[in-house]
Amino acid sequence: MTTHPLRFKPLYQERVWGGTHLATQLGRSLPAGRKIGESWEIVDRPGDQSVIVSGSLAGRTLREAIESEGASIMGPGWDRSRPFPILVKWLDCTDRLSLQVHPPAEVAAHLGGEPKTEHWYIAAASSDSHLIAGLRRGATREAFESAITSSTVEDLIHRFKVSAGDSILVESGRLHAIDAGNLILEIQQNSDTTYRVYDWGRVGLDGEARELHIERSMQSIDFDDFEPEPLRGSSGDFVLADCSEFRIRKFERRAGATLSIAKEEDPRIVSVTDGVLTIDGPGGTILKKGDNAVLPWAGTFDLQTPEGATFLLTDHFAK
Repeated sequence: MTTHPLRFKPLYQERVWGGTHLATQLGRSLPAGRKIGESWEIVDRPGDQSVIVSGSLAGRTLREAIESEGASIMGPGWDRSRPFPILVKWLDCTDRLSLQVHPPAEVAAHLGGEPKTEHWYIAAASSDSHLIAGLRRGATREAFESAITSSTVEDLIHRFKVSAGDSILVESGRLHAIDAGNLILEIQQNSDTTYRVYDWGRVGLDGEARELHIERSMQSIDFDDFEPEPLRGSSGDFVLADCSEFRIRKFERRAGATLSIAKEEDPRIVSVTDGVLTIDGPGGTILKKGDNAVLPWAGTFDLQTPEGATFLLTDHFAK
C-alpha cells in the first residue's frame, strides 16, 4: 500500500515563447541553449509519463504506479486503466503565447479532441504583466471572424493587468492567451488539445509560421464570455477554483504551522509556490518553491511550515 507522497522528475518542453525563468525563479537546472516554456510536473499520458523519484515506487512511471497501487493512490473503486485526471505544469511565459481555445466537452467529441479546463496561478510577474481571457463586451462572432482576417483581433479581446498571487479559471471554450512576463502554475484537466486561432504574425522555432486551427477554434469559442476578471491575490486561506473537474485552495502559513490531512478522504496534489513545506515532520519529504507532489488517498499527512510557506492543495478530481 502506498501512503507516502509521490514526487516526480520534471519533463521540460521547449517553446518559442519560453525562456530561463524556471532556473532563475525556481532554481531548476535546465537544458542548455533551449527556450524552456513548460515543465510538466505531473502527467499520465501515452506519450508523456512522470517518473517517481523517491520512495518504494522510485523509477516507476505514474501509470505503472496507478496500475499496481491504484486503490491506495486514488481510492477504492478507481479503475486502474484510467489516467491520472490532472496535469500540472509550470509555464515560463517570457514572450506572449498564441491566442487559443480548448474545446468544450460536447464540441471536443465532435472534433476528435479533449476538453480542457485549466487554472492559472501567477507565481511571479513583471511590472507590466497581462493576461487575455474572454472577449470585450459587445464583440460578436462575425466581428471576431473578420478581425482574424484583418489582423485586428486585439481590438476585441479582453486584456487585463495581473500581479503575483492573482489567479483565474480558464474553462473549456474560453478564448485566452498569456502575455509576456508571467511565471504561472497551471493545474488542468489531463488533456493536450489546444486550438490556435491567432499567433500575432510569429514564426515557430523552425522559422516557419505556426499552424492555426481557425475552423475548429470558431466551433469551440464561447462568444458569450465577456470580460472575466481574475481573483486578486490576498493574504490568508481561500478557495481559488471549485469546478466539476477539481477544487484548488490556497494556504498561507506562518513559521511553525501545521495543516493535517486525514487519510481515506481524497487524493490531493500539493504545490509549493513560496517558502518550504515539510511533510510528516523532520526527516520526511521536503518541498521547496516550485515543487509538486501527489498525496495518496491512503496516507495521513502533516504539512508543516518551519519558516512559513504558501502552497496550493488540489482535490475533488478522483470521481
